[in-house]
Amino acid sequence: MIELSRKQIHIDGVPRVVMAGEVHYFRVAREEWEQRLDLVVEAGLTAVASYIPWIYHELPDGTIDVEGRTRPERDVAAFVDLCRDRGLLFIARPGPFVMAELKNEGIPHRVYREHPEVVPTGWDGAPTTSSTVDYLAPAFLEETARWYAAIMPLLAPRLQPRGGNVVAVQLDNEVGMLAWVTNTPDLTDDLVDHLGRWVRERYAGAGPFPVEPGGPGWAEVVRSPEEAWAGPLRRDLGEFMRVRFADYVAALRTMAEEQGIVDVPFLVNIHGTEGGSGQPFPIGISQLVRTYSGVPGMVSGSDHYMGEATLSTMSDLYVINAFMDAVHDEDQPLTSLEFEAGSGDYGAGAEMQYDPSTTELKTRLCLAQGNRLVNYYLFAGGINPMLDERVDDGNERLSFTGERHGTAAPVGPEGQRGFAYEATARCVRAVAANEPWLAVMDEEHDDVELGLVLDAYATEYHHPGSDLMTDAVTDLAAHRGAGQRRALVRSLLMAGYRFGAVHLEERSPRAGSVLVLGAGRYLARAVQERVLAHAEAGGGVLLLGPAPVLDLDGTPCTVLVDALGVVPGEVVRDTGHYYPSVVAQGWAAPWPEMRVGWRQELTPSRGDAVLTDVYGAVCGVDVPVGAGRVVLLSAELPSSRELFTRAVERLGATPGVSTRTPWPGVVTTTTASEDGQRALHVINLSGAAMPVEVTVDGHPLTDAALRVPARSGYVLPLGLDAGGVRVVGGTGEVAGVEEGAIRFRPLLGVGEGPGYVDLASGTPVLPDEDYVVAAGPDGCVRVTPLDPGGSLVLRLG
Repeated sequence: MIELSRKQIHIDGVPRVVMAGEVHYFRVAREEWEQRLDLVVEAGLTAVASYIPWIYHELPDGTIDVEGRTRPERDVAAFVDLCRDRGLLFIARPGPFVMAELKNEGIPHRVYREHPEVVPTGWDGAPTTSSTVDYLAPAFLEETARWYAAIMPLLAPRLQPRGGNVVAVQLDNEVGMLAWVTNTPDLTDDLVDHLGRWVRERYAGAGPFPVEPGGPGWAEVVRSPEEAWAGPLRRDLGEFMRVRFADYVAALRTMAEEQGIVDVPFLVNIHGTEGGSGQPFPIGISQLVRTYSGVPGMVSGSDHYMGEATLSTMSDLYVINAFMDAVHDEDQPLTSLEFEAGSGDYGAGAEMQYDPSTTELKTRLCLAQGNRLVNYYLFAGGINPMLDERVDDGNERLSFTGERHGTAAPVGPEGQRGFAYEATARCVRAVAANEPWLAVMDEEHDDVELGLVLDAYATEYHHPGSDLMTDAVTDLAAHRGAGQRRALVRSLLMAGYRFGAVHLEERSPRAGSVLVLGAGRYLARAVQERVLAHAEAGGGVLLLGPAPVLDLDGTPCTVLVDALGVVPGEVVRDTGHYYPSVVAQGWAAPWPEMRVGWRQELTPSRGDAVLTDVYGAVCGVDVPVGAGRVVLLSAELPSSRELFTRAVERLGATPGVSTRTPWPGVVTTTTASEDGQRALHVINLSGAAMPVEVTVDGHPLTDAALRVPARSGYVLPLGLDAGGVRVVGGTGEVAGVEEGAIRFRPLLGVGEGPGYVDLASGTPVLPDEDYVVAAGPDGCVRVTPLDPGGSLVLRLG
């Protein structure tokens, strides 16, 4: 039985962290399947995930082979069963779209030939440049039902609740991604008619549009918008497509259930990283939120490719997890369905080689934020088979990557251990040792929330000829989320703040909390009113970006600035001969004069100036509003632990965990479970060993700085139950529990001395030549290893 409860995954009643690796059976010769799965088991993974590509299983005559009649590698059930025989769970990803660098993203060529009407056109009737389709086109749904009727009956008897090993089924893949990256909305006749019906219902008529929606001339109004209605169309199209995608995923779910896929979670894969950046990721949440948010039995999973673990990428990853969780219900867990793993050498040309610690550092952050399933993508490479029909596309293979695939993976195309295999295996073993508490712990949060304005990410479509659409998308993309230059989030993480996010279109921040929000000139009236109400009721608001003065459709909306008594002025940007700099004032000082990319002059009628340019023009204000306060900083500020900590503390929130390091690069947070277990997560992203002074709940963790090795992470006990005893503190991470013993990784040193482990008072520890047992603070039992650099094995009496 599989149960999703309190953001946890329970398998047969046991809370689990599912660690999976993507292995594409169709890219591996059948006689090599066992060898690849042996490497999965050796790495300590507990599950295998795989796409099941329609394009591979359909033959040129339209028949479908999923039993291995034409190629042994097409025997899907045999691969799933082989995973089961090795104790591995299986996550099925049968599409219909699978991407995976396959031709047509996994859709057979025949579908496009026989059903040209499913291929959408975009702006001005121009053909799409991708392999996308109109998902709800009747012909495409009929073809998809035919594919599901072939593959789902093989999976149904192998579902975990029926005694098999299939624990989840993903519906389609990265829905809406192709339209986003090409800025080509799926403007088929059917979709445009559906949009017309939706618009009529929304406005009870034509609304801002010049013709009756759905009537004569409506298609031209949508496909080639004029400026008079471009703003409302951009907003409405984004909201409508959420409904359209939800209808599509619901149709897929119905097809799957009709074929016997029940009692396991259905997965939705969220796309959005681009060019090594995670900042656009919430575009995928915006597109797909209605497909899963609050829908029983549905689980969303992230899909992120951001390269090395740095302060920038880890800030993005923290936001990804916080924003995903903000739209989940009380039971839906965080998962990652495509968690980038390997060396980054995707082109096999040695152009890239990530540090082998990258996967572990990202994994540790995600697990600290409550991820319960991680699928390393791609875990094992392979060889792309030849197509069964000639298509004259230059290589005639299943994939556009050529013959070898997965050259960056921990397991290479020929089954060899790759550059990152051992580091990945070490990470998985560390997760396994800490699974009992990682599976049930949630991140603790300070009284700070990051604002998620989902409509600020509905920027996937804008007509290239519309100045209004382009201005809105440019403004929203520049300032949303983590703030420009990631200043909000990175600063808070460096200061030790632990925080989640609040979906501002749907709910208000916690009463009395501090809301931090990156926003631009475009901010919906409803959101402005909700932010203002929070401050008036006694909350704090830190707003970074130019003052909001427009609704999402481009009409004036000055709810917030009017309440603040602020008149926004000109935005002054840097040029080749002008270098705007800002100076801190009042409580924001002292802070060095700082060069910025732009600043906006504000004329306040009350409150205090906290930021000016060098000539005295105000660009940052602190204004009392009702029972609360709002701090508005209107400049392109860099990350600053000092400045942003002062702002948040001024607004009423202090970090429960604070760290002091000589250089940036350390991220800390804490997690706790309902039964009272607690842990401190310390992640050193830098390439330097770092002395770290940590204070938790106002108390120093140790009497001197921890010595945290470069590029490393630790889960330190603040009260963990392991091996039948309570580990109340210390500087070591549990590495395993055995009969009568607890193993720890080499402990972090303290100052110039060794680390230690503190056990509850009265814990019987057997004497050993490798450690010293003594009385510790508050009556605990302190164990100190004699070899500061070695592992510690505690023998229990």
